[in-house]
Amino acid sequence: MKISLKTIPHIANKIAIDLNKSGVVTMTKGLESVAHEAQKVLEDNVKQEMALEEKVNEICEDNEEEIEFMLADERQLFFMIKKKLAPEYGVILNYEERYSDISHKILDELYEEDLIHFDVTENRIKNIIYNAITSFIADTSEIEDAVMDKIRSYKRKFIPGTDEFEILHEKLYREELMKRGME
Repeated sequence: MKISLKTIPHIANKIAIDLNKSGVVTMTKGLESVAHEAQKVLEDNVKQEMALEEKVNEICEDNEEEIEFMLADERQLFFMIKKKLAPEYGVILNYEERYSDISHKILDELYEEDLIHFDVTENRIKNIIYNAITSFIADTSEIEDAVMDKIRSYKRKFIPGTDEFEILHEKLYREELMKRGME
């Protein structure tokens, strides 16, 4: 599953919390510093993919007439172009490999910025970060369902896309994360 810019702060917080709870990491400057560095790495990765997708969209738009004439499947074509250009943009399309790579980059940043100390193998720390990312993603649909159920339970109806809806959604999302110990 894809990571969105909206979920990055939550994932970064989960990484910091999980590292702190692990008992094998000492944080030299606190949870916020760790979460901030993790957030920067995650944002860079998502922005790389966004740039890639923007380029693919440009290519598809520039060739729209030809695509329609050939009756090509636009989604399949989009993915094929994305796959072809991914190495040029430094984007790993396989999510398992991507999250492993991100975990390693986060670990490197945390170590270089002297935000964590540990006496175990780097691989163990990387696995804690990787598991934080993948477990958050796995829980996301469950959290989203719980939030939407709460919104639907209100007597007043909220329309998705409105400012009121977005504010309420974010508030309930944070509450659900706190309830699950993820923030």
